Amino acid sequence: MSSNSYEHLLPPSWKTQVTGWLAEDTPSFDYGGYVVGEVNREAFLFGKGKQTAVLAGRPFFTEVFAQLGCEVEWHIQEGETFEPVKHIATVRGKARHLLLGERIALNMLARCSGIATKSKRIKDLAVGYGYKGIIAGTRKTTPGFRLVEKYGMIVGGIDPHRHDLSSMIMLKDNHIWSSGSITAAIRQARAVGGFSLLLDVEVGSEAEADEAIEAGADIIMLDNIEGEHLVSVARKLKEKWTGKRKFLFETSGNITEANLQERAINDIDILSTSAVHQSVQHIDFSLKIQMPK
Repeated sequence: MSSNSYEHLLPPSWKTQVTGWLAEDTPSFDYGGYVVGEVNREAFLFGKGKQTAVLAGRPFFTEVFAQLGCEVEWHIQEGETFEPVKHIATVRGKARHLLLGERIALNMLARCSGIATKSKRIKDLAVGYGYKGIIAGTRKTTPGFRLVEKYGMIVGGIDPHRHDLSSMIMLKDNHIWSSGSITAAIRQARAVGGFSLLLDVEVGSEAEADEAIEAGADIIMLDNIEGEHLVSVARKLKEKWTGKRKFLFETSGNITEANLQERAINDIDILSTSAVHQSVQHIDFSLKIQMPK
């Protein structure tokens, strides 16, 4: 990512999340810390497991230990691919502080790197199949941990999709049923969302997609439409509305590595999948305090 750092994406408030993680993990006495004391030690972070992985989550890992008065020296870059077993970083500080941050930092790094690794793998597979559109995640993230999970998607090279309810207007079946129609829902959303927010509308048929396009939706999510029917609907509507409306087609739901080749068709502009962050395999890391030489 040129000379920029992914850390520069993070909002001013992100470090307070790390403070909350530390408070949750040690709400009262640190009995283990009492045992090891404050002798200065050095700990090696190892990337383990059995698969090639992408490192993601460096700023969060560093901040955990910074709040505990420790220093982290990284030996590989954010977003870099590594083979296990790999010496990823060295952490220096007081023994009890190293142990206070150990599990929090490792849990975060394991999940963030797992998401980045899965994201990169699906993106690479889609490109290999000839897909030229956008691979995206979803908003089905873990409450309180969304920032880390979206960060992992970005490091892995995919689109993180909308970050929250305020960053894009998405109208799904419940919104439409409550409003009475697709057209009514879009009209009401535009009235308050203005010109600056994209409007993504979920539809379940060609007729609903046509209505959403006519009403001015920016993105049409074709839900529960698959295979040749999906291709037919996308091609027919793009042909009908060429030069009249600008919009993108999105498909989501049950997109996995196993069926990606049949879903990655260039008539669809966006493939959004929760497979990159829900139930994703974590990357195995360990932090080992070194014996003094």
